[in-house]
Amino acid sequence: MPETPSRDGVLTGRRIAVLTESDFYEPEIAYYQRRFAEEGARVDFLTRLWGNASITFSGHEYRAPLTVSRSLEDLDDLRLREYSALIVPSGMVADRLRYTEDIERLAPATDLLRRAFARSGIVKGIICHGMWLASSIPYVVRGRKVVCHNNLIGDVRNMGANYVDQDVVVDGDLVTARTGDHCHLFARTIIDELVLRGA
Repeated sequence: MPETPSRDGVLTGRRIAVLTESDFYEPEIAYYQRRFAEEGARVDFLTRLWGNASITFSGHEYRAPLTVSRSLEDLDDLRLREYSALIVPSGMVADRLRYTEDIERLAPATDLLRRAFARSGIVKGIICHGMWLASSIPYVVRGRKVVCHNNLIGDVRNMGANYVDQDVVVDGDLVTARTGDHCHLFARTIIDELVLRGA
């Protein structure tokens, strides 16, 4: 029986950051773990660790555990450049991560997203309710084409974004998708964008 030739993934050596918190949508997160790895990318789950070495979060649908040990607060601009993409997933992740103790300062996750938007070389992926994380920095999506969960259409219009009624929308370095159930289309589009960019 002939051997199947090995195939390097189109994203070999690339890193993708996925923000994480409790009430994540398990099928989406599991898909990212496998799909991006299938293309050779390393997927890093990042969160606000609150001084802990790690935190185990529970999923929204099945209460499945996910342990995260990488701090988004440790990601300075130099380390941010190591990532080809930053993903804000669906579920309640964005709502939890947009919390800030000091109302005069951006939440650390929102500030990370702001810094990622300042770098066109990083593909920003925001799916479903993930757009909540950009609510304090509406200028990053103002005038841009986006899609989001139906519950957030008014929010994105108030942020100045141009809502497009499609499952996945690409506007330059920004990829958005309607719901967590569209994660397969969203991931495929991010992969395609990274390949096009040679990122």
